[in-house]
Amino acid sequence: MYTEECINTFLEKQGQLFPQPVAESFEEAEAFLEDCMAAMVDSIDEVREYLDDMGADVEGMSDEELEEASEVFALPDGKYLIVEG
Repeated sequence: MYTEECINTFLEKQGQLFPQPVAESFEEAEAFLEDCMAAMVDSIDEVREYLDDMGADVEGMSDEELEEASEVFALPDGKYLIVEG
């Protein structure tokens, strides 16, 4: 379900969302993402739509502010991973 790039990005940057690591290996990161039903989306517009649907107040937020949100992980391929903490 999650790409290798996605899992590795989360593993590397999980500190932006959690004060303590929640995963120490690729397998643990993959299991964590599956357990919390993290979402992969194709664009920042889809990030905005997803967060809005989840009840977050994103009105008035710029794309840059959305990208800097702790639960949003920009992936090297231009997609985004959203992990609710």
